[in-house]
Amino acid sequence: MEFLYEYGLFAAKSLTWVLAIGLLVALVAGLATRQKQSGDQLEVEDLSAGLRRQQQRLQLATAANDAERKALKQQFKQTDKADKKAGDQRNRLYVLEFKGSMDAHEVGGLSKEVSALLQLARAGDEVLLCLESGGGLVHGYGLAAAELGRLKAHGLSLTVAVDKVAASGGYMMACVAERIIAAPFAIVGSIGVVAQLPNFNKFLKKKDIDIELHTAGEYKRTLTLFGENDDHGRAKFREELEVIHQRFKAFIAQNRPALVLDKVATGEHWLAIDAQELGLVDELMTSSEYLLGQSAEKRIIRLRHKPKLSLKDKLGKAAEAGVSRALMKLYEAGQRPFG
Repeated sequence: MEFLYEYGLFAAKSLTWVLAIGLLVALVAGLATRQKQSGDQLEVEDLSAGLRRQQQRLQLATAANDAERKALKQQFKQTDKADKKAGDQRNRLYVLEFKGSMDAHEVGGLSKEVSALLQLARAGDEVLLCLESGGGLVHGYGLAAAELGRLKAHGLSLTVAVDKVAASGGYMMACVAERIIAAPFAIVGSIGVVAQLPNFNKFLKKKDIDIELHTAGEYKRTLTLFGENDDHGRAKFREELEVIHQRFKAFIAQNRPALVLDKVATGEHWLAIDAQELGLVDELMTSSEYLLGQSAEKRIIRLRHKPKLSLKDKLGKAAEAGVSRALMKLYEAGQRPFG
């Protein structure tokens, strides 16, 4: 009997371990499957439906009495049923958002959104891009502008809304649109090119550290971080910047031919209320105001690409957001525009 007892206890422990390991394996497999399924996603949100529900809630909340509230509920129910049966045949206004960083890496998501949109859009539809960017790398923002050009090439009407800033590369994107609207105190312009880099050559010489730089091709490297730069290299570097600036101006002129480039392509930026007089902005209006005004005539649908983020990406993004907030607080501490 003692042997049977010991054997039963051993079997129970073994079974417990087997079940625990099996459960752990199942959990890991399920997590891996969920991670695999939660890759890059394209969210599609019907903003028109949200606006209608909001309007209905406000009407119910402000009804004079219970009888009016009951009548409104019945009316909403009948209207929703009729609309569901008939379908929404209005032209669509697709809303995209682009909040660009220095390297414009967000262009990957924009490209996916544009590709998806071109499969959905019909003749007569419009695209509204809510844009926020202070510019950055030429090739990144050049690609972003080219992606917006695909919409126009497809025959879609493109409007860009600037609530805060669209400068330099950001304005390069904005000018592709047929119409640019902006909040009165949004910053636009900065049609120019800038490049800067530190040089540690003098510091290294003081520490008796030599730097060797070997290149094939006269202009393979014009300015360096650690080598000794000369006037010949500086002249070539400035020449390259000027070429980029000329290309930038030509792109602006092609998309907004009414602009007087000598006035606006100086690298300056303006508040939208002043930029409108220069032709950089067509109308003073926020994106929310524009969407509300279009909601009666068009069905508004927002497309948003959501990339899959690894733990490293999430931590990096959180750190970047923290640094950005800290820098903004320092900037605001030194700015007192109203007293």
